Amino acid sequence: MSGAHALDRASLKKAKELVGRYGLWALLAAPSVPMMIGLWTGGTQPDVLLHPTGEFAARFMIIALALTPLRLMFPKVRWLAWLFQRRRALGVAAFGYATLHTVLYLVDMETLRSVLAEFWALGIWTGWAAFAIFLPLAATSNEFSTRRLAKSWKLLHRTVYGAAALTLIHWIFVQNNLGPALVHFIPLAALEVYRVAKQAQAS
Repeated sequence: MSGAHALDRASLKKAKELVGRYGLWALLAAPSVPMMIGLWTGGTQPDVLLHPTGEFAARFMIIALALTPLRLMFPKVRWLAWLFQRRRALGVAAFGYATLHTVLYLVDMETLRSVLAEFWALGIWTGWAAFAIFLPLAATSNEFSTRRLAKSWKLLHRTVYGAAALTLIHWIFVQNNLGPALVHFIPLAALEVYRVAKQAQAS
């Protein structure tokens, strides 16, 4: 009887883990569903989705980065601990929306000549540079790469801070509006200052 109860508890735990894992992925993918339906049916033009796809890419990246200082700040909050363990999914989601953002941009520009004509504008090349940093990060966001790269994995993934800075510049200069970008990035900057101070204090 006790063996049956142990089996039931193990099965329930596994089921909860699966629901949590796939539920998180479903939640992260949810914003893209109406976007894709709009594109598929022709009800939404690619240029209309450039801003929302870019925003979701930035938001998920910010949340993923904010989890480390938040975990330091609130070590006993269980849902933060749960989300912290799954921050890699947030990073991959950020890359997914950044990819969609890039594809929509290319579709909207129509020709390579148009893309190249504005490439060196500050708001444009910073976006491309941020996406270039995202590529190896997304490619190595798996257990195999973590084991294979060992200590180099952490060094590689710290380049995400450079991508964050480039994303901020890209957002400000493409939208020509300081407010929305700063509303998203100032809290992250404050949390990162806290993280650095806390880690310096601990060492």
